[in-house]
Parts: sequence; C-alpha cells; structure tokens
Amino acid sequence: MRKRLRKPIKKEIDFSDKILKILAQNPNKGFNYKQIGAKLELDDTQSRNQIIKDLKLLAASKKIIENEPGSYLVKAISQDYYEGTIDMTGRKTAYFICPDFEEDVFIPTNNLNRALDKDKVKVYVYNRRKGKRPEGEVIEVVERAKTDFVGVIDIQKNFAFVSTANPKMYTDIFIPKDKIGAAEHGDVVLVHIEDWPKRADSPFGQVIKVLGKPGEHDTEIHAILAEYGLPSEFPIEVETFAQKIDTTIQESEIAKRRDMRDTLTFTIDPKDAKDFDDALSFKKLENGNFEIGVHIADVSYYLEEGTILDDEAYQRATSVYLVDRVVPMLPEVLSNFACSLRPQEEKYTFSAIFELDAKAKVINQWFGRTVIFSDQRFAYEEAQYIIETKDNTIPLETSITGSSYFVADEIVEATLKMDELAKILRRNRMNEGAISFDKVEVKFNLDQEGEPEGVYFKIAKDANHLIEEFMLLANRKVAEYIGKQKKTFIYRIHDEPNEDKLIAMQNVIAKFGYKIDFRNKGDISKSLNALMEAVSGKKEQNLIDTLAIRSMSKAKYSTDNIGHYGLAFDYYSHFTSPIRRYPDVMVHRLLQFYLDGGKSADEETYETKCLHSSTMEGLATNAERDSIKYMQVKYMQNHEDQEFLGVISGVTEWGIYVEIIENKCEGMVRIRDIKEDYYTFDEKQYALVGATSHDLLQLGDEIYVKVKNADLVKKQLDFHFIRRNN
Repeated sequence: MRKRLRKPIKKEIDFSDKILKILAQNPNKGFNYKQIGAKLELDDTQSRNQIIKDLKLLAASKKIIENEPGSYLVKAISQDYYEGTIDMTGRKTAYFICPDFEEDVFIPTNNLNRALDKDKVKVYVYNRRKGKRPEGEVIEVVERAKTDFVGVIDIQKNFAFVSTANPKMYTDIFIPKDKIGAAEHGDVVLVHIEDWPKRADSPFGQVIKVLGKPGEHDTEIHAILAEYGLPSEFPIEVETFAQKIDTTIQESEIAKRRDMRDTLTFTIDPKDAKDFDDALSFKKLENGNFEIGVHIADVSYYLEEGTILDDEAYQRATSVYLVDRVVPMLPEVLSNFACSLRPQEEKYTFSAIFELDAKAKVINQWFGRTVIFSDQRFAYEEAQYIIETKDNTIPLETSITGSSYFVADEIVEATLKMDELAKILRRNRMNEGAISFDKVEVKFNLDQEGEPEGVYFKIAKDANHLIEEFMLLANRKVAEYIGKQKKTFIYRIHDEPNEDKLIAMQNVIAKFGYKIDFRNKGDISKSLNALMEAVSGKKEQNLIDTLAIRSMSKAKYSTDNIGHYGLAFDYYSHFTSPIRRYPDVMVHRLLQFYLDGGKSADEETYETKCLHSSTMEGLATNAERDSIKYMQVKYMQNHEDQEFLGVISGVTEWGIYVEIIENKCEGMVRIRDIKEDYYTFDEKQYALVGATSHDLLQLGDEIYVKVKNADLVKKQLDFHFIRRNN
C-alpha cells in the first residue's frame, strides 16, 4: 500500500495555539505529546519533536501545567480564555463581546464550533498583533441563548431539515423522521434544538408546533411571536382562574379608599383603545391652585401574588402591540373590563394626586388607593379639537361616537387648564435638559381580513403631550418619594448616550448641514433638541430621528437608580400602565407596602425581576418591529407596478437602503442592479461612487425606485433603481 504523502513541515511551525485549544476543550484531562499528536493527526517525528518543544515552552511560560511527568493540563485561569456572548453577523461570522476587550473579538466561521447568536460562550483569544483586530475560537458553549426557532420544513424520505429566515441563524436544523410530528412539507414550524453532536454539521431538533403555510397572514404573525418566544394565547387554566375573580365594586372596599367619585374625571386615549389604564381628575381649589389626580387602574388589587395568574403576567411582563392585534399581559376580563377605567363606571384605582399652582409647581402630593367614576371618555382627536377650538361641540368628523355631541363646560375648562399646565411642565423639562423624540409612528389602515389598505402616520399633538406630562409627573414623583427614603424600588433608568455613536451620527448629519455640540452633557441635549426641531417635516426627518434614537442608551428597569438622561429626571419609575407592564404592578405593590410602613424589600429579588422585565420588553419591541416590517412588505406587494420617490437611508458595500417618503417602507437596491454606472463603496464618504461619472449616491439623496421583490417570510424588500430625482 502506498504511504500517504505529507507536505514537509517547516521547522518554524508553532503548535502552541492548537495545543492550548485541545487542552482548553478538555480542562480536566492531562495530555502527553502522543495524545496531542493524535488529536492533530500528526505522527511524523519532526511534528512530535515540535509538539514536545512547544509543550515545554508553554509550561515554562506558565500557560499550562505539568500535572505528572510528560502530561499537561491547561491552567484553570488563563488570560487567553474569556467568557462573553456571541454576536452573529449575516455572513456566517461573528464577534465575541466581552467587557475585557475594548473592541469586539472576530470569530471566523470555522471557529464558531456550534455557537449561535447571543449564546454565552468561552473563547480562546489568539495572541493579539498590534494594529490588528483580535481573533478567537469558541471553546465551549456555556449557555444557549435560545433553543426554539421558527422556519420552513423541507421533508425528505427519512428525515427533514428546517431552514429559518433569520439571517443570523447560519445553519439549518436536522429533524429525524420520528420527530417531524404532524408537519407537512413546506409548513412554517416551531422547532426545538435537542442536541448538536460534535461531528454533525447541523443541530438535531424536534417539531413542537405547526404554525401554518408560509405567506398566510395568521401564520406569519404567529411566527413572529414564536420567534421571540412570546405567547399567542393564555393557557386555559389561567383564563379559568381570571374568570372566577370577583370584579364587583364592594362598599367594604370603598370604605378603605379615598373616595374621588364626585371629582370631575375623564380619560384621553387612542380612538381604538380598549384598555384605559389611566384617568385624570380636575378640581379648582379655593386658594386658586388646582388639584390634578392621576388615577391608575388598581391591577394589584385583583392580581394577587403567588397565583397562576400572577405567574403568567410576570412571565409575559408586557403586552405586545402588533400591527393587527394586541397580545395582552392580562386576560381580557381584567384588561378590557374590571381594570379598564371605562366611562360611567366606578373603578378601583391607585392614584397620585397633586396640588399645582398657576406655574405648574407641585405644592402638595398624595399617593394611595382610591375609587373613581369616569365622567367622559375622549379620543386624542376629540381632546385636540377642544384644545384647538375651545369649542363645546365635537363635530361628526372628529367624534368617535358616530355623531356630533356636546361637552359640558366644566370638562372643556378642565381640558384647557390642564393643557396650559402641561405645556409649562414640558417647557420646564426641556429647560432642564430633557430630549424631545417625537418620532413619527407608521400605522396601517387594515380591512376586515387584516390586509393593509393604506398607511398613515401618528404624530403627537397637544392632547398627547397633555397626557404624557401628567403621566411623567406621576412616575417621577412616585420614584422620588420612595427614592429619598433609600428603600428598594424599581426605577426606569436611562444612561448617557454613547459618544462614539454620537460622533458617527455627526458624520452623517453633517451631510445635511446639521451639527451636535459636544462641549458638555447639557449642550449635547440642547443641540439634539434643536436638531429634532430643525428636521421636523423634512425628508431626512425619519432617518435622523432613527440615528438619534440609536445613539441613545436603552432605557431599562433596575433597583440601582442612576436617573433618566433622556427625561432629565434624577428619579423616574413606571407607575402608570399596570394593565400592560408588570414593572408598574410591582411598583404599586412596593409603594403600598411602604405607605403601610414596610421595611426595605430585598434588592436582589427585585433586581432579578427588573432584568427579566427588561429582557421581555426587548423581545416585545423586536416582535412589534417585525410585524411592522411584515405589513410594509405586504403593502408593497400590492404596489409592485408603481414608482416611488425615496430617500437613501443607508449605504453599504453591497448596496443602498432606500426609505420611501410617502409610506416610510424601507428596502434595498443592490449595487449590481444599478446599471447607470459601475459603483463601488467609498467608506470615507459613506457613499457609492460611479467609476466613470464619479457621481455619488449618498445618504439623503432622493431616487425613484420600484419593487423588485417583496419577501413576506424574510420580511425584506428589494427595489429596482429607476433614476435620480434631479
């Protein structure tokens, strides 16, 4: 038999990195030079001698230890091994994120070793060379970030594969024949990864739910929820428990509360709202001041700790608002009925009541449980009509009742006075350094089948700001009241913006003639506010709003109060939406506990709950964003023959992102599809440059596009480049 020829091994070859990886993958087992050679599939004398030499050098440098003569172990703690998380790119490579490194460590595809996006991993980091990004290899997956994935199943004779639309999921999932269940070829399914054998190219999984056929509306919405591990319905036992709760108003309970039923009270909410979790009351005092009550549904009265209903609400942590539906945190019997502050009904509430003078200064405050009676329900549009016209009659075209109607003088007076006070509160906030992000929200007009008929934009007006300011006041004062007592509490915190992201944003907005003042924290917030005002109504508004929000830190829940940068508050919490946010329920419970004289609660317990709430909020936000993208793609499918004017909202080496001005739908024009010249990406100019014409395609340029491909499953739009808007 002919011997297999091997390439000659150069003397200077160094096996140190490979030896360290082998030892790290087997931290409790000693290896001699023969075993290392076998692992590396090297059996020639030259290689073995080099391995012996490298083992001695590594031991001399104390990177490994000789546990017995000729046998070596990796040191338990080595500066070359780190724990952190994997951040996958869309190109099957990844970055390792770890606080020990200023810049993220690059992980090539062949070094991922079965790690998936957001997994907690142990990584070996190569010797770093000056001027080069460090590289690493995953040694161990410490903890999977997720094991359930949504994808389309491809069934073969004796097995199946599930491929996902997630660009960060670089592998398909192998499904043995006996684990396919009721799935049919081409179905959208939810699969659970059970194992990933060392020598297998793909993880092994099991189908746990069939979601439907790709492209069908309900299938895609349920797929979005399943992708983020969010529920679509309540377990039957939770619904049954909720139905048995006594939701009647009892005289014995009223006697324990401050009775506010005779005080003028009303709600202002979106016209399609079903859960009204906040109401305002108004009373003019004899001393000329004003008593404003912020009344919040007393969810914690019905939601008892330790019940299956409370456990379910905690696990969900938030309601999820998709384009065509709400997935509530609480069953409908509570969210839409018992806890909803509906007009002409008595309700239990938890209230923050303020005495304000004519300059909106808080003179007195009171917190506690109340009972209210809502005299009127307004939509924002109706309250806005009163603010703008000071008229008592809501016209048919504004009314949500189906006809025009008359509003009592006292309600008009209360609305106008509260608007006046809210404007003072808002002005004071801005003067103290708060940042105003009135980002345009994209909304869809849907037909009865949930198909998008049109797009409209939701813009905050005075009526929205009226509610916002009094909710902010209540949240702030509740947090301040407990915070100054130094007791454990749940805060909504927001750190200062990332300066690197602000500098990157400055490079972009400079192309439009704007700039940020970096001299100090106050100047940054003032210049950001000036920027938001300057771009209002301009074609670049949505792009710059998005960049500004991305430059900000993410707000989150914590027991460690660092204040709220964006609102310019030293103390801030979430007290005002317990129907849809579990942290607000916890805030109500803690506030009542402290009002009753309770000692400081266990900080560690509540910090764990804060972390869970922040995580669930992030998943809900992602699902909401995906549902908007899905509906935008669906809407554009029906407009494939139409030309649209768009703004270049992003530039990359593979093409340009374009946001259509009239509906805010964003898609990509691939660089190879721009036929008017041969374009290449210029990183310094953040633009595509034509090889012949030297023309630039850069951020903010207006171009005409047409739909090339609308992929509902991937939620992606591809555009044809038509022409520039000269």
